[in-house]
Amino acid sequence: MPALRRLADETLHAGDTQDLARILTRALPAALELEGSSLLLWDRKLETFDGVTVGGVKAAAPGGGVPSPEARYLVSDGQVVETPGQGRGTLVPLMARSGLVGMLVLGPPRRRRRAPFKPAEARLLSVIADHAALSIENQLYQKELIASERMAALGTMAGMLAHDFRGPMTVIRGYAETLLEGGVTEAEVQQRAKLIVDSVDRLERMTGETLDFARGPGKLVRRNVVLATLLKDLAAGIGEEQPGLEIVPDIAVPPGALAAVDVDKLRRAVSNIAANAADAMGGLGKLNLQARVENGHADGEAEAAPAGPRLALLIADEGPGVAESIREKLFQPFATFGKKKGTGLGLAVSRRFVEDHGGTLELLPNAPPPHHGARFLISLPLDAPASAQAPV
Repeated sequence: MPALRRLADETLHAGDTQDLARILTRALPAALELEGSSLLLWDRKLETFDGVTVGGVKAAAPGGGVPSPEARYLVSDGQVVETPGQGRGTLVPLMARSGLVGMLVLGPPRRRRRAPFKPAEARLLSVIADHAALSIENQLYQKELIASERMAALGTMAGMLAHDFRGPMTVIRGYAETLLEGGVTEAEVQQRAKLIVDSVDRLERMTGETLDFARGPGKLVRRNVVLATLLKDLAAGIGEEQPGLEIVPDIAVPPGALAAVDVDKLRRAVSNIAANAADAMGGLGKLNLQARVENGHADGEAEAAPAGPRLALLIADEGPGVAESIREKLFQPFATFGKKKGTGLGLAVSRRFVEDHGGTLELLPNAPPPHHGARFLISLPLDAPASAQAPV
């Protein structure tokens, strides 16, 4: 009996279908000394049973699902009822609030008995069945909820892409049609060809940001790099990508200090912030990059976490700053807040890349007068894991 009570508790707290299959098809028949058992889930759409194994493989019949099981006994409400069915097994329906969600098919006892189960065992079997049904129903609800949220996110993404792609595609088509008309000077051809290339680059960038966001947290390819060199390269890269910006670096880091980072992801995180700054300043203005190495925890980190050297990288522009009405939503995906370019994923992707490193990206209060610009702080741990590559 203690074993069955323990299984009743485990069934109620089963994490997924695999946990249930392990409990009901392995532990339960062992506790009751049965020849075996099967877990069947009811598919309401197809009106069939699907057999579930611990390995996760569903045993389906050629027509879809498995045949409705037949057995000699039925356990319901703590009672064992003999039925006209064939065989020596026992059926235990899994009834949830929404109706039948599955069936537990118990094999015959290994040793002959007058009845397959004692009254106390039958009562505990009903408890286990109730707990299993509740667990299955909760899992089904969670799957439906996740699927619904996923479809809603896909719909939002599709709508944003359709809206944002329309502009560049109109530009590409318009200039391509004018090139076909003839009578265009070589200088005009070059100018329009450049605009077409810029529009294609914009489409590629939006596609890349969307894919980066959709993939979720990714694996880092860390390298040990000299921190000062990395920061100078970041500043130079921003200058090349945003020629209208005047990059003002203020890099004060210890000589020879190393950082274990995914250089490409960190570069793209900073680049996305710089692109927003360029957009806010109309393509022209100063972008300040201030870098320091600090010791201790970043704000909001648990004190129990190991402290170590961190890069504090402040990125500040001299634009109008971030309005109070949008500050809390600034990192939400697909939030463009009236911007003419992009998908609204740039800052969401930047924060994800920084958090992949174990760091933080936060929006600070706007710069004091006379600039009022937006300020972002990246706090990044610099300790190199043992697996990081040699310094470059």
